[in-house]
Amino acid sequence: MKPLSPVDQLFLFIERRQQPMHVAGLQLFSFPEGAPDDYVRSVAEHMRDFDEPESPFDRHLVTRLGLRCWDEDHQFDLDHHFRYEALPQPGRIRELLALVSAEHSNLLHRDRPMWEAHLIEGISQRRFALYSKVHHAVMDGMTAMRMAIQALSTDPSERDIPPFWAVPRARRAKDSQYEARATAMERLVAVLGKQVGTVPALARELRKLLDRSHRRADHVSIFQAPSCPLNERITGSRRFAAQSYSLPRMKALAKAFDATLNDAVLAVCSGALRRYLSRMDALPDMPLVALVPVSLRKDDGRDGAEAGNQIAMILANLATHLADPGERFRVIKASLSEGKQRHAQMSPEESLNFAALMLAPTFLNMVTGLAPQLHAFNVVISNVPGPKQPLYWNGARMVGIYPVSVVIDRMALNITLTSYVDSLEFGIIGCRRTLPSMQRLLDHLERSIAELESVAGLPEWQNDGFGSESRVMNLPPPR
Repeated sequence: MKPLSPVDQLFLFIERRQQPMHVAGLQLFSFPEGAPDDYVRSVAEHMRDFDEPESPFDRHLVTRLGLRCWDEDHQFDLDHHFRYEALPQPGRIRELLALVSAEHSNLLHRDRPMWEAHLIEGISQRRFALYSKVHHAVMDGMTAMRMAIQALSTDPSERDIPPFWAVPRARRAKDSQYEARATAMERLVAVLGKQVGTVPALARELRKLLDRSHRRADHVSIFQAPSCPLNERITGSRRFAAQSYSLPRMKALAKAFDATLNDAVLAVCSGALRRYLSRMDALPDMPLVALVPVSLRKDDGRDGAEAGNQIAMILANLATHLADPGERFRVIKASLSEGKQRHAQMSPEESLNFAALMLAPTFLNMVTGLAPQLHAFNVVISNVPGPKQPLYWNGARMVGIYPVSVVIDRMALNITLTSYVDSLEFGIIGCRRTLPSMQRLLDHLERSIAELESVAGLPEWQNDGFGSESRVMNLPPPR
């Protein structure tokens, strides 16, 4: 039995019907060469054989002495967690994204292990998909991505690979009862000591923030983010949009501006958001602010002792108030650089506590609703590094992997992306009622890339004939 951390408790506390707190991923596979038309049925039968999940997928919530804990579920029922489904004809990506949008709107049951997996057949061009979701209290999105990848193989000939919930985890050598108690006490003392030790560093960084906010107009501080449609109340209805873009193309763009790939990603997203809000006649005069998660994890998160969330946050100025795309890129690059330098000078404990201090008023407002016009950020943009070589699951090649993240009340949009081989895979999730025609952001992203390439003097990118570089998703133009 393992008590939940305060951060993981928070994800349960703030969950509402209109605010599900699970993260997910959509993996797209192609049939192995020579596979029969009913191939996916055999995949489903294989997956159903694994009805004894590994931790944390065998854990459900219990309450002991008023404290929420994870404990083994002795009544585990795989049929509740694993679903085998088919898309309606004609099986386009449009139908796939509609199904994911609907499933992502549904809450996970708290009396069972908080995860689901949906095997989806009937996708055109002999493809199938796996949509899997897990509650944020169980693990953060970066850990979920790593665990999904661990269930795959670089060998296309490998067979009998278990599904992600049954991949054996590395087990530590069992300590004696005395040693286990001593270790637990030592950890508690060490953690308390580290938390107290962060106070001087936090006070120093707060002084720096106050000083910079007075001296620099483009500096990001708490509650600087302006109000806009991204920060309206949300409903429980979701819309998911996804697209693949060339990784070499994005790297060339970053190089042209002497910047990092993450700088380029935020600059592209900034241009897309500026165009989207301008079309709604709702672009604020002040720049939008993005919350950019940074992983502090040094392990794979599979061992139960290290599960949960270990991330820090950077508030980045998106410079959406600037019409010049080159100038926007410069401001974004400087803002990210400053945030990374700040965290580089801190220990992991100091980074976590600094982020909590910066965001505490926002989360308090989210829970109480006392000051809805005050925001620390407008949108979450997260870039999760992914596999650099093709991956397979029992011979089926994964041709795309798209993150499906969380939106919260008054933060109606989340943009998460990951790299895979030579692609950047964008997953955009939002409240479909708060943000009308949100899927148009895909077209705006392409326009933003082309705009920055023009400023940098890069040659026009030649796509492969699908129109807007939808090499994997083959998406129709936004309507």
